[in-house]
Amino acid sequence: MIGKVIGALVGREIGKRNNQGGAGALTGVLAAGALRRMGPLGLVLGGAYVAKKALDRRRDRA
Repeated sequence: MIGKVIGALVGREIGKRNNQGGAGALTGVLAAGALRRMGPLGLVLGGAYVAKKALDRRRDRA
């Protein structure tokens, strides 16, 4: 469950960066599968990526 959520967030970030829209969702599905196959390390890496993006957005607003 957590892997799917992190994969969706990663896909959304990739879609925003590349202005792909629906292709970002597809990338998120693929990313979720890849993160699950990597095991706990994949979840940590995916979570760190999403956290970094959120922190960067917060800094840009300030």
